[in-house]
Amino acid sequence: MTPLLWDFQLILQGRILINMISKLLENIKLKNSRLSTKLIITYILLTVIPMGLLGVLAYYEYTKSIEEKVGEYIPKLLKQANNNIENSLSELERLPELIYSSSDVMSVLRDSNYKNQSKLHQDQFIVESFLTNTYLDNSSEILGAFLLSKNRSFVSTRIPYEGFNLENLSLPYGEEHDLGEKVTLILPKQASLKFDGDPPYILLMKQVTDFDNRKSLGTLFLAVKLSFIKDVLADLEEEKNATMWVMNEDGQVIYHTNASKIGSVFSEIKSYPLLNGSFQTGSGKEKTLISVNKSTRHKWIIVHSIPLKYLTMGTDMVRNVTVLAFFILVIISSLISVFLAWTVTKPIKKLGNLMQDVKEGNLSVSIPIDSKDEVGVLAQSFDSMLTEIRELIRKNYSIEIRQKNAELYALQSQINPHFMYNTLQTINMAVEDGESETVIEMVTLLGRMLRYSLSNKERLVPISQEVDHIQDYLKIQKFRFEERLTYKVQTELDSGSYYTPKFILQPLVENSIKYGLEKRKGLTINIDVKEILNTSGKKDILFTVSDNGPGINQEKLEELNCKLKSDPMGKRDSGFGILNVHARVMMMFGNQYELKVTSSIENGTGITIQIPAISKNDVSSYFTIQGDGDGK
Repeated sequence: MTPLLWDFQLILQGRILINMISKLLENIKLKNSRLSTKLIITYILLTVIPMGLLGVLAYYEYTKSIEEKVGEYIPKLLKQANNNIENSLSELERLPELIYSSSDVMSVLRDSNYKNQSKLHQDQFIVESFLTNTYLDNSSEILGAFLLSKNRSFVSTRIPYEGFNLENLSLPYGEEHDLGEKVTLILPKQASLKFDGDPPYILLMKQVTDFDNRKSLGTLFLAVKLSFIKDVLADLEEEKNATMWVMNEDGQVIYHTNASKIGSVFSEIKSYPLLNGSFQTGSGKEKTLISVNKSTRHKWIIVHSIPLKYLTMGTDMVRNVTVLAFFILVIISSLISVFLAWTVTKPIKKLGNLMQDVKEGNLSVSIPIDSKDEVGVLAQSFDSMLTEIRELIRKNYSIEIRQKNAELYALQSQINPHFMYNTLQTINMAVEDGESETVIEMVTLLGRMLRYSLSNKERLVPISQEVDHIQDYLKIQKFRFEERLTYKVQTELDSGSYYTPKFILQPLVENSIKYGLEKRKGLTINIDVKEILNTSGKKDILFTVSDNGPGINQEKLEELNCKLKSDPMGKRDSGFGILNVHARVMMMFGNQYELKVTSSIENGTGITIQIPAISKNDVSSYFTIQGDGDGK
């Protein structure tokens, strides 16, 4: 398998693992899971999976590296082995030349005429002795030497043999066939010659030539054991699980680690992608690494085949140990993560139960969490929040009580018995005087005032209604005091578009009439309503009630301002008055809105009330934001 295919396989396996993780995340709804589950899953995603992926990638990369290194290293050894085999063959091919060194043998080969049988035996002795002494005694690799010349055969073998004759040789020989100076190799199984024990061999065939007359004297055959190939390949055969063989270009096996396959034809050579290098065949556990090298002279091919599982046997052991250590580490770290998740989530769960108790209305819960971590800080913040809530509830409850008291004071002021008595007395006098139109107008004004006073459903009314109400009040007082009382009401805005609390003007005008007419014969009251901008740039409404009365002395003015700043709804002996209006304004709109009093003996008394500009669309939402008690 090429490196490109290896990389593609790793990428494919990585993508499969990523897809498995993605499907796992899709099946797990982390948003609605418990925090402990999220922590454990996060641990798995950030620790276990990356560790496992890293281990798998490391294993594959290490295995790939081993295979690549072996695939590069073995062909180099095969090339060297091929060179050694070529050298050994070269030395063997020079052996037939030794026959020319013996003049006696050459004389025997030149002379083929025998007058008697003893001369033939004598020649055989000379030639066979030479063959034995030259080839068999000097080289243990040669099994036998055969010299055929002019229907004569001279044989010297190390071990018994059978089947060596002219008909059983696949290649021609003898003086009638010109082989030249080339040494021909007859591969195993091409000749029927067999030695005892059936040792594998090759035949070296060389023509013996008489150089004087350029005639062939015969053919020399040397049977050479294949042990020289085995010796060359000995270092590569140390791997017991490897298979090696040598074959020619046609696939005929010359040598094989399995002797029974020597001489067979290996047809798969045609499907080999290369003849110098390494490649992989098979799939799964049957993958095999095949390394080949082809010699340059004889074109012999050395093949080294070994299953990949034996190459990676050491890495598989390391892998198994790593996997075992990985699972042990995962189990230990998972237990630690579960413990840590439980340690983190236990106080959070306890805090959640306390919050549920608070939700059900129990604000007096005790928080037994005193750790200094984020959960402890959260618990302390929650405890502080509960303390503030309890304090706010207490304050709001007190404010609500005061608000109700203020409304009660306002209601009492609306139906002030002194005002009713004085008004009815004035009407009675008008009846006695026969002023029917005055009576009708006063009764109408009084009816409108009573209707306005008794319609107590809304706390906020349009400014126009409040202005109409105070004008009705002043008209009734005008009938009573006649020329002693004058007034002027001026509005500098669209009074029907903005809202105000009820009965904030009547108490102020009552005070002006009560204290102003006691010391002076005439009193003028000015009422002004206008729109202004506050310090934040937002619209406010400013009510101003001023008179030209005797004013308030400095001591009483300071006392009044002190009461306005301290506790305007505290216990007091007097009725509603200025303090009640001030308290209602502050409770409705906050401390930034208030009632202010200025007074002097020369200029009289002036009272201002500042409230926010509330439009019709803001009425309902305003009190929801402000936290009004009944939400009206």
